Amino acid sequence: MIAEVAFLAALLAFVVSLYAVGASLWGSLRIQNANGAANLILSSRNAAYISFPLLLLSCGMLIAALVSEQYQMSYVWQVTNPQTPLFYRITGLWGSQAGSLLFWCTLMSGFAAGAVLLNWRKHPRLMPFVIAATMATLAFFLALVLFFENPFERFWIMPDNSVLQSAFVPSDGVPPLSTTLAESANGLNPLLRHFGMIVHPPLLYLGFVGFIIPFAFSLAGLASGDLSTGWIKASRRWALVAWVCLSLGLLLGGRWAYDVLGWGGYWGWDPVENAAFLPWLIGTAYLHSVMIQEKRGMLKVWNLFLVIMTFSAVVFGTFATRSGLVDSVHSFARSSIGFPLFFFWLGMTVIAVSLIFWRWRRGELRDEHRFSSLLGRESLFVLNNIVFVLLFIAIFWGSFGAPVISELFFNTNITLGKDYFLSVTPPLFLALFLLMGVAPLSAWGVTSLRKLGRGLLIPLVLTLVLVALLSLITPMTPVAVIGYVAVGLAGFVALYETYRGAAARHRGQHESWVRAFSALIGRNRRRYGGYLIHFAIAMIGIGVIGSTLFQQETQRTLKVGESLELSGYTLTYDRFFGGQVAEDDRVMDIAQMTVSRNGQVLSQIRPRRDFYPNTEGMNSMTIAGAYSTLESDVYVLLVSWESVSASSATFKVYLNPLINWIWWGGILLVIGTLVAVWSDPVPALLPTRSASTSSTVRRAEVTL
Repeated sequence: MIAEVAFLAALLAFVVSLYAVGASLWGSLRIQNANGAANLILSSRNAAYISFPLLLLSCGMLIAALVSEQYQMSYVWQVTNPQTPLFYRITGLWGSQAGSLLFWCTLMSGFAAGAVLLNWRKHPRLMPFVIAATMATLAFFLALVLFFENPFERFWIMPDNSVLQSAFVPSDGVPPLSTTLAESANGLNPLLRHFGMIVHPPLLYLGFVGFIIPFAFSLAGLASGDLSTGWIKASRRWALVAWVCLSLGLLLGGRWAYDVLGWGGYWGWDPVENAAFLPWLIGTAYLHSVMIQEKRGMLKVWNLFLVIMTFSAVVFGTFATRSGLVDSVHSFARSSIGFPLFFFWLGMTVIAVSLIFWRWRRGELRDEHRFSSLLGRESLFVLNNIVFVLLFIAIFWGSFGAPVISELFFNTNITLGKDYFLSVTPPLFLALFLLMGVAPLSAWGVTSLRKLGRGLLIPLVLTLVLVALLSLITPMTPVAVIGYVAVGLAGFVALYETYRGAAARHRGQHESWVRAFSALIGRNRRRYGGYLIHFAIAMIGIGVIGSTLFQQETQRTLKVGESLELSGYTLTYDRFFGGQVAEDDRVMDIAQMTVSRNGQVLSQIRPRRDFYPNTEGMNSMTIAGAYSTLESDVYVLLVSWESVSASSATFKVYLNPLINWIWWGGILLVIGTLVAVWSDPVPALLPTRSASTSSTVRRAEVTL
C-alpha cells in the first residue's frame, strides 16, 4: 500500500505541474478575456501549490518504507539492510539515484511554491511565466522519476518462480517477496555513513534548485516585457539562499572527503566535485553583477546570460553525476536519464537565449549608463565577472571538455588531473582576491587612484602583520607570500570598511561601540553581510594556501611503544583494539596513539579501519584520527594494505597547516549570508546633533 500511495502522489504532482504550465501560459495569452485569463492563472498558481504537499506525501511514504523495512520495494532493498541505523534509513531517501531525484523534485516544488506565494501580489506580470518555468522544470524531473528512475518499484514472484521488478501490482495478484529479501539487502554504501555526506547532498540540491528560481524570474521578465529590476529584486534572496547552500554543500563535501576517503586532503579536482563548483562560480559572478544593474541600470544583457549560464551549469551538474559521463566516487550509477537531461537543458537554453535576442533587437535591453572609469566599481565588477567566467571555462575544460572531446573524436581517454588545475587556477584566484580587496574601496562612476591608495593603506599594513604572524607557524615561500597578501588584503578591507562605518556612528552619534556596530549592520545588512562573507572567504583562502603548499607527510611501521616524529610532533603507538563490534554490526580495528610536542602530551587519537560484512561492493573504510588546532591538523591513518595487530601497525601521518581555517571560514560564511539575506528595515529618521554631523555619518556609512 505504501508504494501505491507514494507512486500515485508523485503521478498526481506530475499531472498538476503539467496543468500549471499549460494554464499559466494560456492565461497569459488570453489578454482579450481578462476574467478568463485571471481565472486560468489563478488555477495554475493553485496547481503549483498543490504539487508541494503531494510530493511531501510521496517522500514521506518512501521514508516510511525505509524505516519499516519494506524490502519488497527495490529501492529500500538497495539502500538499507536490517543492520542500518534509523538515522541512515531516513537519509537513505537520497542515498541512491531514484530516491534522490524524488527528493530533488520535492525541494523544487517547495521553492517554486514559496517564490510564487511571496511574490504573487508584488509582481503580478511576472507570475504566470515564473509558474510556467518552475513547473516545466518540475514536470521534467518528475517524468524522470516516474518513467526512468522509479523508487517505488517492487519485487514480485511470478507463477514460474521468476522475479519481476515493477511499480505496479501484476494482474494475477501474486504476492511480493517478503522477509527473505532482508537477508540479501545491500545496505547503504559505507562511504555515505558520515554526517558530512548525509548533509552534503541535500545542501547541493538546495543550491541547484534555488538557482532555478532566478532563472525562472529572468525568463518571466523577458517573456512579459517587464525588464526593470523587479525580477532581480524578487529573486535576489532566493539566489543568496541557493548560493550559501551550495557553498556549505561544497565545504561539507570537502570535510567528508577529508574524514572518510583517507588521502589527507579535501579537494581532489574530481570531475563531480567540479560539476558542483561550476554553478557556484557563475552564480557568484551573477550575484555581483546584478548589483550594477540595480544601481546603474547597466549590464542587462550580460546579467541575463549569467543567470542562464548558472541554470545551465546546474542542469549539467545533475547530468554529469547521473548520466555516467564521468566515473567518480561521488557520482551515481550510469543510467538512461542522460539524453533526456541533455535535451531538456538544450530546449530551455534555446528558449532563454531566443528571448534575450528578441528583446535586444527590439531595443528593450539598452543600458542606462556607460562606463566612465577603469577604477569605478562597475569596471572592477566586470573584471571580477571575467575572472569568474575564465575560471569556469578552465575548470570545465579540464573536467569535461578535454576528456569528452578526446574520447569522441580521437578515441583516446585522457584525464587532466590535479597538476593541470593547480597550474591554471591559482593566477585566476589571485586576481579574484585582489579585486575583492580593491572593489569595496571604489565608487560608482569615477574613483581616483589617490583615493584608492588611501583606502588600501591600513588594510595593507594589517595584511603584512598577518603574513609575519603566519610565518611563525608555517613555512614561507614567495608564492605563499603573494597568496597570503592577496587573501589577507581582501579580508582586512572588509573588516576595515565595517570598522569605518561603526567608528563614524561612534563619533557622530556618541554611541557605544557595540551599539554603533549593531546599528550599522541593521541599517544595511546586505552590504555588511557581504563584507562578512568576504572575510570568511579570505579565511578559507588562507586555509587552502597553507594546507596545499605546506602539507607534510611520513609513513612508518611501529611496534607498540614505538614513536615517530613529524615537524616537532611525536606520535607514539600505545595499544590496539581489534575486532570491536559497533551497534550497526560493523567491525572496527582501532589503534590508539598519543600525540605530544616538546615533551608535553597533547591528545590521544584513534585511527581505525571499519569493516561492513553485510554490505555489497566497498565494505571497508579507513577513518583518520586527528589532533586539530587553529595552527594545523595532525592527521593519522592506519594504512589499509598493511596488516595491523597488537604487535605492529603501519601509520601514514600528515601535517596539514591552517586547514581548520577552512571550516571556521565556512561557519562565518553562513552567518554573513544570513545577515545579507535578512531584510533591511524601513529607513527611519535618526536624531542628529547637527547637519554636519549627520552628513559625516552618512558619508562614512555609504561606501561606494
